[in-house]
Amino acid sequence: MIYEIALLPVYKEQSEAFRQAFEEVVPLLSRAQGYRGHLLAPGVETPELFHLIVRWRSLEDHQTFMMGIQEYFSKEPRVYI
Repeated sequence: MIYEIALLPVYKEQSEAFRQAFEEVVPLLSRAQGYRGHLLAPGVETPELFHLIVRWRSLEDHQTFMMGIQEYFSKEPRVYI
């Protein structure tokens, strides 16, 4: 099992739209091969910086999910595996 840890910078005025878009892709995420669970939380000091932790069975399994939410990012997310 691997953990994908992503820092997702979202445009401040798009935070609520991002949350809604994320909820729309959660079913896709949860059906993705190798998905084992996730946690999404805004930062306390910087609420426009969302922290996403996804548990995956393997490195290859984690790659397909981000497509549905990329338009909300103010800059490239930082992803750690």
